[in-house]
Amino acid sequence: MEHALRVESASKLFPQGRGGSVLALSSTSLNVRENEFLAIVGPSGCGKSTLLRLMAGLEQPTEGGVSFRGQTVTRPSGRIGLVFQDYSLLPWRSIRENIELGLEFQGLAGRPAREKALEHLELVGLSSFENAYPHELSGGMRQRAAIARALAVEPDVLLMDEPFGALDAHTRLLMQRELLGIWEKRKKTVVFVTHSIDEAVYLSDRIVVMEKDPGRVIEVLDVPLPRPRTRKNPDFGRLTESILELLKY
Repeated sequence: MEHALRVESASKLFPQGRGGSVLALSSTSLNVRENEFLAIVGPSGCGKSTLLRLMAGLEQPTEGGVSFRGQTVTRPSGRIGLVFQDYSLLPWRSIRENIELGLEFQGLAGRPAREKALEHLELVGLSSFENAYPHELSGGMRQRAAIARALAVEPDVLLMDEPFGALDAHTRLLMQRELLGIWEKRKKTVVFVTHSIDEAVYLSDRIVVMEKDPGRVIEVLDVPLPRPRTRKNPDFGRLTESILELLKY
């Protein structure tokens, strides 16, 4: 099995006041397979987001390393996209113009950028909202726009940090289905951080379980449930319960 990302014995120390430091992530190793949907779960403060930021090149490990297809990750790259919880859409730009932003950073502008933006608006079901502004859209629609912007630059890996955490329960369920539909069409490698064990079981091929003090991986579990998944499947509930036991929730 080929790997898109490798994390090898990575630790991350953050400086604290008066010369102290906090160990956010301790000697963590993890392989992310090509085209898989990998979820990361764990309590607040266990290093989930820190691990994701190391994969994205937004932070550098204090010890160990991260590589993408054999190349050390030292800075952000267009090959690795990132979607945050807060959408990060520019309020003065239309939805189409927001999606074009990443393309502009790649040197693509004018009609080619517009056509690619429209293609990805259609992918996420927002074709009729290309001229709308972020404040005119619901939270779920803004998150779809953020996903479209990340996908428009055609990354090989999509890192998602609690992307549905701010949504209401119904919209969150709808967005889970939409994301799976997009993933099945494009087959990107996805690493998805969430606090929701139910969400992780519904979405992913494998689940990384982390604990805190210090942050570290305690288990990596396969999700042997066929797609499309239903929460009525007894195996769905059993896997959820086993992860709860690991986390001692």
